[in-house]
Amino acid sequence: MEALKITNLSKSYHLRGEDVQVVNDLSLNIKKGEVFGFLGPNGAGKTTTIKMIVGLAFPTDGEIKIFGKDNAATTTKEKIGFMSEHPYFYNYLTGFEMLEFFGKLFPIDPQIRTKRVNDLLEKVGLGEAKNVPVRKYSKGMNQRLGLASALINDPQIIFLDEPLDGLDPLGRRQIKEIITQLKKEGKTVFFNSHILADVEEICDKVGIIDRGKLIEYGEPKTLAKGSKSLEDFFVKTIEKQREII
Repeated sequence: MEALKITNLSKSYHLRGEDVQVVNDLSLNIKKGEVFGFLGPNGAGKTTTIKMIVGLAFPTDGEIKIFGKDNAATTTKEKIGFMSEHPYFYNYLTGFEMLEFFGKLFPIDPQIRTKRVNDLLEKVGLGEAKNVPVRKYSKGMNQRLGLASALINDPQIIFLDEPLDGLDPLGRRQIKEIITQLKKEGKTVFFNSHILADVEEICDKVGIIDRGKLIEYGEPKTLAKGSKSLEDFFVKTIEKQREII
């Protein structure tokens, strides 16, 4: 079953009197239960693509289906979890209060919600800091809280924009373990990251995008065959693509 189907997706902005193409005729099929890594250099169109999928930006052209339904439908959005690249929280709320706030946006029984908040804070390593105001959180702690907030509604498909950014090695390992566990639960995870060793370790499929176009797609080990690593393959692919252009 397809969890996500993107067909001929494009996005352009009108800047300084001209149209700038950010995403260009992008098509992807992600199966239910897959962990998909969306790769590309800075400015390649990764974040814009994710924003269009979750409904924070509107395509210029193309179609997005999640579990066969339009991505803008309310019933579809209830199945989505989203963590932005730079999570923002109310500084004077604690981690616990912040997750409670997010939980109240969904039709979750109060007792179930409170238990889920506590469980998620423990899962992401913030159990001991749950009553600390968010303004005192480090960047890594904010990343952990961002992931917890993306999971508060028990989503079926989760979109994570740079979830490993700002984390120390222990934190990265914890987040990778959480993503792996989500896969075991049958959930679909779509994320982008510049830490390609981690991507190679946990992803079933990856796609490489540059200047809005998908230029490579497949299993990490298959793509990296003949290269030292996925990172080595990625660098060579981008360099070759830009020589062509």
